[in-house]
Amino acid sequence: MSLLPYALARPLLFQMDPERAHELTLDALARTQRTPLACLYGEARVEDPYTVAGLTFPNRIGLAAGLDKNGRCIDGLAALGFGFIEVGTVTPRPQPGNPKPRMFRLPQAQALINRLGFNNDGLETFIANVQRARFRNEGGILGLNIGKNASTPIERAADDYLMGLDGVYPYADYATVNISSPNTQNLRSLQSDAALDALLGAIAQRREALADQHGRRVPLFVKIAPDLDDAQVEVIAHTLRRHGIDGVVATNTTVARNAVQHLPHGQETGGLSGRPVFEASNRVIRRLRQALGAGYPIIGVGGVMSGADARAKIEAGADLVQIYTGLIYQGPALVRDAALAVAALRRR
Repeated sequence: MSLLPYALARPLLFQMDPERAHELTLDALARTQRTPLACLYGEARVEDPYTVAGLTFPNRIGLAAGLDKNGRCIDGLAALGFGFIEVGTVTPRPQPGNPKPRMFRLPQAQALINRLGFNNDGLETFIANVQRARFRNEGGILGLNIGKNASTPIERAADDYLMGLDGVYPYADYATVNISSPNTQNLRSLQSDAALDALLGAIAQRREALADQHGRRVPLFVKIAPDLDDAQVEVIAHTLRRHGIDGVVATNTTVARNAVQHLPHGQETGGLSGRPVFEASNRVIRRLRQALGAGYPIIGVGGVMSGADARAKIEAGADLVQIYTGLIYQGPALVRDAALAVAALRRR
């Protein structure tokens, strides 16, 4: 159990600008990871091994991409008890992201809106940070999430994804192709039939070359949006299968505002995460499972605020669960609660 209860820290953090609080938290994790001070926030990891995509995860609860875009706090985050951690989204070149302010809390809805725009220090710095982390050597599973630069024309998007895959491949347990952020112009158009087919074809071909070069086959996942209808989900499922993609992350943030439009900041542009996306992501998970059949790896993410929510993701059809916004609202204890709730499903 952590020595610094999150209930004491949260009021202080919530008095700050959300992005400033985020940066201070990451700075603290970066300074204290791999030191005795990690006991201030550390939680014992629940051991509930589960094999997906040929990888054995220590437990089925992971951190979603977006919280640590530069991969500089992997070991600090690992101390919270995650079975796996996904960092990024990283782009080939550094970029500042969208103008500030670009992150907003909606506490009445247990939600966030962000329009960060893949702000990150670029692939070279990201890889250096990943190489310093000990998490993989200690049995954790590390996912590396790649995207395109905002300045890269959408018709050249594949160039950025291939460059990203080349860079992260030697250091990833799995790699995720992010084509679903609403905060990079036209990015979600890559989920359309023809564009997705071309992109995944190029990525799958490059993966074969990299597998030969490095002597191991790194699983590939694709992260999709919750704002897809059933027909679009089915097309994506067939395309994933056709190109031998190993799994899918469902889902990213939503552009829908029905649940929060009446709240302060509810009309801000960007991606909405947290409680309001829970049912939308579960709908996509259920549809993916129907389309993909048993055994195809699905990582469920969106609105997990409790152990019961994590269990509901599994019951909807996910194999693994990721959290992000729930961590901000509930604190590190959520990781253990979720892992225990999911582990209990196997003992029924």
